[in-house]
Amino acid sequence: EYIRSSYYNKLEYTRFSSSVGKFVGFTEYGVKNAEYWNKDASFLSAMKAQKEAVCLHNVQIKYDNMLTKS
Repeated sequence: EYIRSSYYNKLEYTRFSSSVGKFVGFTEYGVKNAEYWNKDASFLSAMKAQKEAVCLHNVQIKYDNMLTKS
């Protein structure tokens, strides 16, 4: 799962989760940002592609490291 969170003053105001597939806002400002970002289809598809670029590429490396140390 790919998660990208945005913080301001140690308070999380938005989060993108690849399992949900969209941004979720946690504050009034975050809700406005999430609504704006969720309207942009190209931005959402770019965020979804990050799962393949970051997570799926590195999962085998992390898994192999865990097996060798246990």
